[in-house]
Amino acid sequence: MQISDRLQPLQTNVFADMDRAKAAARAAGREIIDLSLGSADLPPPPHVLNAITESLPDSQTHGYLLFHGTQPFRQAAAQWYQQKFGLAVDPETEVLPLIGSQEGTGHLPLAVLNPGDFALLLVPGYPSHAGGVYLAGGQVYRMPLLAEQNYLPVFADIPAQVLAQAKLMVLSYPHNPTTATASLAFFQQAVEFAQQQGLVLAHDFPYVDLYFAGSPPPSILQADPEKTCSIEFFTLSKSYNMGGFRVGYAIGNAQLIRALRQVKAVVDFNQYLGILNGAAAALSGSQATVTATVETFRQRRDAFVEALSQIGWAVPTPEATMYIWAKLPQAWATDSLGFCTQLVEQTGVAAAPGSGFGKAGEGYVRFALVHEPQILQQAVTRIAEFLA
Repeated sequence: MQISDRLQPLQTNVFADMDRAKAAARAAGREIIDLSLGSADLPPPPHVLNAITESLPDSQTHGYLLFHGTQPFRQAAAQWYQQKFGLAVDPETEVLPLIGSQEGTGHLPLAVLNPGDFALLLVPGYPSHAGGVYLAGGQVYRMPLLAEQNYLPVFADIPAQVLAQAKLMVLSYPHNPTTATASLAFFQQAVEFAQQQGLVLAHDFPYVDLYFAGSPPPSILQADPEKTCSIEFFTLSKSYNMGGFRVGYAIGNAQLIRALRQVKAVVDFNQYLGILNGAAAALSGSQATVTATVETFRQRRDAFVEALSQIGWAVPTPEATMYIWAKLPQAWATDSLGFCTQLVEQTGVAAAPGSGFGKAGEGYVRFALVHEPQILQQAVTRIAEFLA
């Protein structure tokens, strides 16, 4: 039996690697404190669960759901964007429901790349961005994100021969894993660059609400209000604690939405309508839970940063996201995977190695703040024992 060559670049995945390491630690009797996955431990808003619950007995929600049946959700998404960013959005042509935003970022390369075309990706960056490019037969050019550049790419550093074959650029701010933020001025620069180079500009935007200081994170569509080249992906996993429900959407350029819809049509239908009813309730209802979620992660951030400081591990205090991006002690500076696998093996504390987000992530580790402060402090105590 022969397996497709396109799977060769996909032999490893940071989440799958750590899943195996956690399973081995559990089998050895370790109690796991899992900080490796950005899956919130908080519940969705009650009115969201109520909308889903009320849908369950309705037999009309039990069948396949095609595009036109998603109209109420698309209208809620368009209204949410209009209220949040002051952007006019057509729910019929500029919004597409997704089974989580990862579906959209993974499938977009199939819609816009021909074999051999380049995609310009951030490194470190989220794994599905590269995975979709490889499955489409494209090539990846990695734009390095460095602390001294505030984890922003330098477009002038991209080689001319790469730009000549490039069709797609993917950004994501607030950024996973570095927690960096980007200004509207940076997005305006990115849009101008994409327009000049004839690029599709995709923005993965799951952490739009999870910021703790300064101005709200801008939408890429604020820098491209005419939607000339841009598409943005939003998920309800973070703002509304709906990770397991797998619901998100794409919003932006109508031609890109139509192309992504064509890919989706031959891959899957939509989620259960009851889930989309809950998602529409999340977007259109009270946002008090979002505010409370942000405050919860602020408290966890402060507790974890302070606990690390107490053991002599100084890390920057992030302005956004649900993560801590920590530079590893010198002894582990070239082996973040080794650090994480041995940490979970010996202590039960699971984290994500920076190398799993790309070569530029080596020397770092990402901790997800998905437990209460006392559990996070317990994790740091175990980390201190490991380092000692």
